Amino acid sequence: MTTTETGPDHTLATLLRIAEALERIAPPPRRAADLKAADAFVWQAAGSELVPVPKVNRVALSLLRGVDRVRDTLAENTERFAKGLPANNVLLWGARGMGKSSLVKAVHADTNQQLPKGELPLKLIEIHREDIESLPALMGQLRADPHRAIVFCDDLSFDSDDTSYKSLKAVLDGGVEGRPDNVVFYATSNRRHLLPRDMMDNERSTSINPGEAIEEKVSLSDRFGLWLGFHKCSQDEYLEMIDGYVGHFGLKVEPEELRRDALEWATTRGSRSGRTAWQYIQDLAGRMGKKLEG
Repeated sequence: MTTTETGPDHTLATLLRIAEALERIAPPPRRAADLKAADAFVWQAAGSELVPVPKVNRVALSLLRGVDRVRDTLAENTERFAKGLPANNVLLWGARGMGKSSLVKAVHADTNQQLPKGELPLKLIEIHREDIESLPALMGQLRADPHRAIVFCDDLSFDSDDTSYKSLKAVLDGGVEGRPDNVVFYATSNRRHLLPRDMMDNERSTSINPGEAIEEKVSLSDRFGLWLGFHKCSQDEYLEMIDGYVGHFGLKVEPEELRRDALEWATTRGSRSGRTAWQYIQDLAGRMGKKLEG
């Protein structure tokens, strides 16, 4: 016959065992963001962690051709923000392959190079499209940090059944706390209004009040103070990009041969863009046995 142990000591021991078990299954404590570790980071929503990026995949600002107006506008906005002055959230939208994300990364690097000695560097933090709902958590980590940061989302868009855009709206403009003063949000998209045209048309045609039916979703793009449009480049702009790369990397090729070869490359791909130009240069350098350095 066994007896069940009772009394204050037994109760206390039981509570201690329960507390220890809860500690074992609890998630590890969140590590504070260390923005001194690098100038660029990737946000990992699963662990609420900023992962440093030692070397950012980018091209020099001087190599981005055919986007002079939007380049200057983005650079001016970023420079003002880095100096602690008012700046806008930015939506870079338009044609594929015209250097939208490349421009963001290049302007970030160029801005840091121009900061006075002793100034805190500007940080670039990439958040993946599927992690947009975790934006409030990211902003919470950045709010008290002395650094200023660009939170960047590449290829941002929303589908008809996607409600994560509400998290973005709250961070950009609304909510109790709103966007921290030390953060701006830059996004690239192929859509000006961040949602597909057929979705907008469908909601207009099936709603009692068509104007109000899509107002909430369309108004998301209004949270971006700057809309920078990227359009398909002309043949001359495409060849200017090619010439810029060839000169920068010191590739020796006859002008007429280069022109003919570059145009044929674009024709076989059915497009002229900054991405097409860069892909051609990689192919050209490979055929010449040259490494793209500098």
